[in-house]
Amino acid sequence: MATTTGNAEGHDATVDGPENDGVRRRDFINIAAVSAAGVGGLLTLLPLISQMAPSADVLAESTTELDISTLEAGQSIKAVFRKQPVFVRHLTQREIDEANAVNVSSLRDPATLQERTLEGHENILVVMGVCTHLGCVPLGAAEGEPKGEFDGYFCPCHGSSYDTAARIRKGPAPLNLEVPPYEFSTDTTIVIG
Repeated sequence: MATTTGNAEGHDATVDGPENDGVRRRDFINIAAVSAAGVGGLLTLLPLISQMAPSADVLAESTTELDISTLEAGQSIKAVFRKQPVFVRHLTQREIDEANAVNVSSLRDPATLQERTLEGHENILVVMGVCTHLGCVPLGAAEGEPKGEFDGYFCPCHGSSYDTAARIRKGPAPLNLEVPPYEFSTDTTIVIG
């Protein structure tokens, strides 16, 4: 049994007796209640947090894999990445030479072809097919479409012309066509995203 004694400052002090050794019953009940409340809170939050995770269809659209094994020099293909068009172009040596011959400092949005392609794959250009002026889809990726006066891409809505490296050369578009994040998983397979 605990006994209470007065100390010099007038406060009572509890003296532990043999029946008060270790954790008291009240302490155990407090710890158990707090633990139960914590677990209950976590179990309540779990469905709320998991519902914020991206759904399977969103995860599937987060990357696009393209096989370019049949893409010959001078050809382009269109694909879709995050519900937007992507142009993949296998540049000819002439197109590479034309892009490299341009004085980069004269461009509205300066960038070299080397900065817009991956090392070891300078002949493959991957760009978003969205005009940087008002979001139209430029022409030039499909066979027979007009490519504009710089032989790249042409947006007929307001006359923006892009060169073979998809850099803006003429018209109201302020920036080059965007290069999305991509990598080569094999020599003939591109993973965009």
